Amino acid sequence: MSLYEHPFNEHVRTYLRLEHLYARLEALVARETPLDHHFALVTLFDIMEATNRPDLKSHVLNALEKQKSFLAGFRNQPGVSNASLDATLRHLAQVFRQLQDQQGKPGQDLAGNEWLMAIRNRLPIPGGTCSFDLPSYAAWQRRDAASRHKNLQDWSASLRPMEAAITLLLQLLRSSTDKAQMMVADKGVLQLKVPRSRSVQLLRLELADTLPLVPEISGNQLLLSIRLMHPTPTGALQATTDDTPIKITLCA
Repeated sequence: MSLYEHPFNEHVRTYLRLEHLYARLEALVARETPLDHHFALVTLFDIMEATNRPDLKSHVLNALEKQKSFLAGFRNQPGVSNASLDATLRHLAQVFRQLQDQQGKPGQDLAGNEWLMAIRNRLPIPGGTCSFDLPSYAAWQRRDAASRHKNLQDWSASLRPMEAAITLLLQLLRSSTDKAQMMVADKGVLQLKVPRSRSVQLLRLELADTLPLVPEISGNQLLLSIRLMHPTPTGALQATTDDTPIKITLCA
């Protein structure tokens, strides 16, 4: 199945974007070519930009605290493993403490690295990181892969507490679901009323891999509209008129 997710609020939208960037950073750092490590640096700067909002850290800390209080209420409830619950609560406390103890914003220490900021400032210029513009950067790219890998790991260290927090919050959100529902998009269109009794934050939509379709999702916390599209040879999307089964999961 191909999975697509749609956030219902700005905070979850930010979480998903950061999750995407962190996953890309991990994949690029693990590789060995200078080009991969160049784009790892680009991604590192993207994460710094995405986490630059002054309210993000406080919101994430509040969200972790709310999850801790919510989960603690399940202690000694029928069907709940206290051992598993305690492990989750310890993990929450650890992630909370690591982020709380971090001084300033994620990556703030990198802003004082003149060499890195010189690279960051040249990136908006097409070809701005050529060797004649940044000879020291060209020399860094010629170092052995292990040396570059070590540098990238060190530079990304201050981004890790936020990564751990975002990963945990999304994990808890995705696990707080009703049973997945199989529905049919009538002639490629599905309108779904969102239950008022739940504060839904995330939609997860699954399509069979055998269907070359892409969902276009719009709406709000009351009503969702889903239109299924198929790509044309030119890459443009065209609405399908076929009745199509899809799996819907709402996460609160």
